[in-house]
Amino acid sequence: GGGTAAGSPAIPQPGGACPTWKAGTLSFAPAGIAARTAQVWMSDAASTMHGPLVIYWHATGSVVGEAAYSLGATLTAIVAAGGIVVSPEGDPAAGQFVWYAVSGTKDDDMRVADEIVACAVKSGGVDPTHIHSMGMSAGALQTTAMSFVRSSYLASVAIYSGGLGAAAPAYQNPANKFPAMLFFGGATDTAFGFDFQAATNKLRTQLTTDGHFTILCNHGKGHMVPTDAAPSVWKFFQSHGFGTTPEPYATALPSGFPTYCAL
Repeated sequence: GGGTAAGSPAIPQPGGACPTWKAGTLSFAPAGIAARTAQVWMSDAASTMHGPLVIYWHATGSVVGEAAYSLGATLTAIVAAGGIVVSPEGDPAAGQFVWYAVSGTKDDDMRVADEIVACAVKSGGVDPTHIHSMGMSAGALQTTAMSFVRSSYLASVAIYSGGLGAAAPAYQNPANKFPAMLFFGGATDTAFGFDFQAATNKLRTQLTTDGHFTILCNHGKGHMVPTDAAPSVWKFFQSHGFGTTPEPYATALPSGFPTYCAL
């Protein structure tokens, strides 16, 4: 069946005072929880161009600067297009695995994401139809969870060694069939006893069953960030705004995508 169109992204309202947008460390104040800082990359281009918002969630034992490592030169391209990249700091109370979606049941990190999105749309000048999330390992599990529980505004996502270890959470907006690029490192992609190959395949099956477009990318290098993938992820985000239809990559991936990626 055709299903329901995704409609327009449902952008949350700020819960607290929004920071003045600039590159560096900014503080966000969601209602009901302590303020949280995040690293922001942007340029003056954001004031004249409605670029994307990319929320990057880092891995266990890593830092917000992982976003710059992961994106490399692509970070410059996103910023030049008026985009804003934001990497939130975790709540130390969440424990070793950084994000509550991995280690607990609180929705604090999702509230932080909502506040970033709300403030970015209100005062940062981003395109509300181009809000994306990506991350590695614990950050990829966080991105996975966010893709379901914030499907009312996420346009598309890239997941570096994430997936589903248990049942998928409920979709916030089941009509938004957000596309996903799913990366993993083959049979040796394990950490802390968790099998990311199995979790990625489980997510792929879930999303495919639910009518989402997915690209599966087995880089075969174990549990690591595929830094070579950044230009393709950026192109994927550009091609997949909120509710994009028909699917532009339905029959083939663009030239230049990693050879290990397949439909």
